[in-house]
Amino acid sequence: MTAPTRCPWAGSDPLYVHYHDCEWGIPAHDDRHLFEMLVLEGAQAGLAWITILRKREGYRKAFDGFDPAAVARYDRRRVARLLENRNIVRNRLKVESTVTNARAFLQIRDEHGSFDAYIWRFVGGRPTQNRWKRLRAIPAETAASHAMSTDLKRRGFKFVGPTICYAFMQATGMVNDHLVDCFRHAPLARAVPR
Repeated sequence: MTAPTRCPWAGSDPLYVHYHDCEWGIPAHDDRHLFEMLVLEGAQAGLAWITILRKREGYRKAFDGFDPAAVARYDRRRVARLLENRNIVRNRLKVESTVTNARAFLQIRDEHGSFDAYIWRFVGGRPTQNRWKRLRAIPAETAASHAMSTDLKRRGFKFVGPTICYAFMQATGMVNDHLVDCFRHAPLARAVPR
């Protein structure tokens, strides 16, 4: 039996393949998962995504299962302990930004009823369906990711530049950037928006 055609970036690492097949590009609406992906995409800045995938369970344990209310209460002592945790990326700015972002996340949730309701406005509430044939055609950022980045920064978020925001949009299914010959593209293109 032949393996399905996948986006080339998935490679052969089982962790990467599973992420590609079962998560990347699937529309996400759960606030805790959206917070998780925002944290992980920010942590990935300057690193390979596989590094973050390998540390993902460590992040879940270190950051209370990505409960933004819990993370928002972290103090300097908790941040200091996190900087000693080998199971996460021990970068002070990234760790501190997670706490800052949790607080801003809660403000958005209070204002809009959910982070989901707020964040999906940047794509009009439904996934953007792209039809890329080659990896090099996929942009690193778009007008929508610039708008998202600008608004998140205005609200106090850190590590949310337009490239990070676009990666977040891809990961959470706000855009379908599976290549057209990838076996995941068509099912996601046909998915009924929520």
